Amino acid sequence: MFIRMGLETLPPTTLVAMRVTVASLVLLVVIWRQGYRLPTDLDSWKNFAIQSFLNSFGAWTLLAWGQQYVESGLATVLNSTSPIFVFLLTWLVTKHEAVSLRKITGAIIGLMGIVLIIGVDALQSLGQEVVAQLAILFSAMLYGYAAIRGQKFSHLPSTVTAAGVMIFASVVLIPASIVIDQPWTLSPSLKSLTAIATLGTFGTAVALLLYFRLINTLGSLNTASQSYLRMGIGVMLGLVIFGEQLSLIVAMGVVISILGVALINIPAKQR
Repeated sequence: MFIRMGLETLPPTTLVAMRVTVASLVLLVVIWRQGYRLPTDLDSWKNFAIQSFLNSFGAWTLLAWGQQYVESGLATVLNSTSPIFVFLLTWLVTKHEAVSLRKITGAIIGLMGIVLIIGVDALQSLGQEVVAQLAILFSAMLYGYAAIRGQKFSHLPSTVTAAGVMIFASVVLIPASIVIDQPWTLSPSLKSLTAIATLGTFGTAVALLLYFRLINTLGSLNTASQSYLRMGIGVMLGLVIFGEQLSLIVAMGVVISILGVALINIPAKQR
C-alpha cells in the first residue's frame, strides 16, 4: 500500500533510494544507542553488499518497477511466493536445512490462502504483462535467497547487520537516483513523502531488525513464511481500524494462510 502511494509522484529508483536512506538513519541511531559499532573488515562489507542487493535494492527496485504495470492484487500474490523459492533453493542447491513434504505443502497452502484473501479474480491478468510479472517473481526469488544467506551474519547483532545492509543499499541507490531520475526535478506530494517515511521506518528498519533475528532463531524457510501472514494482518487491521466487513471467503483465506505457516514452522516432533 505504501509503495503504491509513493509511486503516485515518485519514480521507482528514487522511491527505493529514499526508503533505504530513511531506514539507514533510523538503524544508525539504534546501534548508537545500543553501543554497537559497524564492522570494519572487508569480508563483512562484501557480505553486506550481496545481502543488500538480494534483500533490498535489487528486489525492491524490481518490485517497484513491476508494480507500475501489474495490479496490486496480483503483485501481492506473485511477491508472496518467496517461501516456495526458499524451499526449492534449499532442496536443490544449498541443502542447509532439512526440508520435508510437510513444509512444501505448507508453502503451497499458504499461497492458496493469499489468493483467497485477495480474490481469485486477481489471477485473471496473469500472463498479460509477462515481463513485469516475471520481474516481481524474480524479486520474490531474491527475497528467498536473501533469507538463506542471512545466516552468514549470525556472529553479528541483528541491528548491526540491518544497518550495514541498508547503508550499502543507500550508497548504491542515491547515486542511481541522481543519474536516472534527477530528483531535483521531481515534485513529490506530501502523501508520497509520508508513505516513504513510514515505509522506511517501520516497513524497513524495524522489519529488518526482526528479520535478521528470526533468520538466526527460526531458519530461512520459517522466516520467509511470514510473507503469508501480511495479508491476514492487513485484513485484521481493516476490521479493527476501518470497520471493514469480513466475508466468508476472506476469512477462509486467513485461516488457510495461518495453517500453511503452521505446517512450515511446527517442529516435526510436535506434529
